Amino acid sequence: MVAAASVVVAVGTVTGMVSALDDGRGSDEARPEVTGSPHLEPLPAVPSASPSTKKSASPSSPSPSPSKKEEESGTPSATETEPERQTAAESTRLYRHPESQVLDWVRANPGDPRRAVIESRIADHPAAVWFADFTPATITARVRAVTSGGTAQGRVPVVVPYAIPDRDCGGYSEGGAPDLGAYDAWIDAFAAGLGSADVIVILEPDSIAQADCLSAGARADRFASLARAGRVLKSANPRARVYFDAGHSGWNPAAEQAALLKQAGAASAASSDGIFSNVSNFHRTEAEIAYDRQVLDALDGPAGLGAVIDTSRNGNGAPAGGQWCDPSGRKLGRAPTLNTGEAGIDGYLWVKLPGESDGCKGAPGTFTPSYAYDLAR
Repeated sequence: MVAAASVVVAVGTVTGMVSALDDGRGSDEARPEVTGSPHLEPLPAVPSASPSTKKSASPSSPSPSPSKKEEESGTPSATETEPERQTAAESTRLYRHPESQVLDWVRANPGDPRRAVIESRIADHPAAVWFADFTPATITARVRAVTSGGTAQGRVPVVVPYAIPDRDCGGYSEGGAPDLGAYDAWIDAFAAGLGSADVIVILEPDSIAQADCLSAGARADRFASLARAGRVLKSANPRARVYFDAGHSGWNPAAEQAALLKQAGAASAASSDGIFSNVSNFHRTEAEIAYDRQVLDALDGPAGLGAVIDTSRNGNGAPAGGQWCDPSGRKLGRAPTLNTGEAGIDGYLWVKLPGESDGCKGAPGTFTPSYAYDLAR
């Protein structure tokens, strides 16, 4: 994620998403984070009630932060012009899990002047649920808690398995399974919780675009494990739609990213339904649409492959200097929906939860109300 990534806490992908951590409260109480509301008219600034937290070297975040690749290269990937036009309504088909950091904050702060904005524009909207801690004994039940909740409401949950070994190349979102054998077993247990209804799986943000820190052999082993993961997930639930990591439009060239994706099984209908991009990053939706179509064309897979785009924080585009860590001036992007009206684009999702810090305005992965309010107002 050194030059143009977009996915996790460490570099562009993992930091702003819903997480379902094993917090000892019981196997049925998954804790995801919710994201996704349209940008509305700006409101007057309200003084922050909580100070920012310094960057921490050890992340507690379940989700990645934007890639540092752009920052280090110094190459801007988007200009900061007019805020991106928002869609008025989110899809009622996407599931909002009732447990998240932002909902905890809303419930605990009824008198905070920022509460109404944060609640209506962030907390009330569906977002991805991240599973970022390596807890094999409880992962099936925790995934099932989310997918069964979606089934009960007739809505589609978005889940993010995030436990690949050596994830984030040792950055803020480092961690995961101890080795690929353990990871494969964890994925088997994850898949057992998917149920039999519709579900979207965002498979391991940054695991492909940010694999250059691995040796050639280790990278090949990771890609083989990801291809296996796709097959296992789709075999466990044929209605699961599994998307693979395409980075974002400011990272690897489309043909280069497609070649990596093909090695990881993303061109095979047995493993994949397509690609995802812009996780935890800020690139404009139009740029991601064009990029994702180029990647899909170069991938040369089955005709049904599509793309989903993280629009949680891209309302103002990426900062001109390539900053990735909680850059100022960002806004919420388009509302989460599975009805994009764009050929080959299966959905706009809030994979990263708006208001969860990349590690500069708060501790990595924690909900920071001042940051959330700035994004939403």
